[in-house]
Amino acid sequence: MNDQELEVLLNDLESDRVERKASISDKGKLCETICAFANDLPNHQQAGVLFIGVHDNGTCANLTIDDRLLVTLSAMRSDGNILPFPTMVVQKRIIAGCELAVVIVEPSDAPPVRFNGRVWIRVGPRKATATAEEERRLAEKRRAKDLPFDIRPLPFASLDDLDLDIFCRVYLPSSLAVDVLEENQRTVEQQLASIRFATVEPQPKPTILGVLVVGNDPRQFVPCAYVQFLRIEGTELTDPIKDQKEISGPLPDLLRILDETFQVHISVATDITSQPVEIRQPDYPIVALQQIGRNAILHRIYEGTNAPVRITWFSDRIEIQNPGGPFGQVNRQNFGQPGITDYRNPHLAEAMKNLGYVQRFGLGIQLARQQLQNNGNPPLEFTVEDAHVLVTLKRKS
Repeated sequence: MNDQELEVLLNDLESDRVERKASISDKGKLCETICAFANDLPNHQQAGVLFIGVHDNGTCANLTIDDRLLVTLSAMRSDGNILPFPTMVVQKRIIAGCELAVVIVEPSDAPPVRFNGRVWIRVGPRKATATAEEERRLAEKRRAKDLPFDIRPLPFASLDDLDLDIFCRVYLPSSLAVDVLEENQRTVEQQLASIRFATVEPQPKPTILGVLVVGNDPRQFVPCAYVQFLRIEGTELTDPIKDQKEISGPLPDLLRILDETFQVHISVATDITSQPVEIRQPDYPIVALQQIGRNAILHRIYEGTNAPVRITWFSDRIEIQNPGGPFGQVNRQNFGQPGITDYRNPHLAEAMKNLGYVQRFGLGIQLARQQLQNNGNPPLEFTVEDAHVLVTLKRKS
């Protein structure tokens, strides 16, 4: 948007595409506004604009717009509180002589969008939480979109292919606010559609996301949805195999079994001589393995391949390879750099965050590096190709 367009919106005190804030002191309210603009219930099909540094009546608040404030606003996109990630731009602008921070939020391709488990919408010039009917209307908007792969419907599947016990017992309590669940009188079909696990009526069909997260047999519809684990007694693939397994199932089970597999294969040495207190030293820190393993499952490509995530545990190193090269703003040159991240499967990322397997987006590699360094392991090594990414963790000497 140019300055003239922004000035027109800034001066329109009745527009439901505009919100004005004098400061960023109440970050929760800002996130609610971003969420509501992303949902675009009135179906403007135009961006909503949040002006920071101006009072409700349109007068300038004379707020200092510095880099720290802009970084704080930008971080709201991917801190995991607004899901799926909103598409937004944060800029410093001078409009009608007033220095402002401007947050431009595009309508989501896959509503409803939630902030801390609640769906926020615009009702005229104010915000509100969506009713069941309003959520249904938001889900209906997905029909006309070119949907991301992870929320495309599976025409040959039915809701019987989803484990509704896992959905109701495990996933819903982890993804929605407690009071929202307590007030929820919606059918299971409506709940599945709202979470993007199924399409809306009259003929609800599971989505790829639904099958991956709570499917009875995800590999029936997504054959590559598993992890191939191989433990080698040596340093070459031709050396004897000590253990092998295929880890599959709905996402909560797959991630749990993967964690258990890592834990079982870690060796812990005990040092009782160098310190007065016994020190237990693993050959690999479990957190580093978890972060790289989960990254592989999250960022891999699920479309057009039958290849699994491959974890090969040699006596001197662990190789974790996922199908699919860099995506979006991530390329071979900037791969693994702090602050550089993108999501091929944004709604799968949301599911992993809701299940507690992602605490904060964009920090997995940095956390793994830190844990390896603290444990005395060599640094991570990356081989980044167009068709795959290979991460190598080397054993502690």
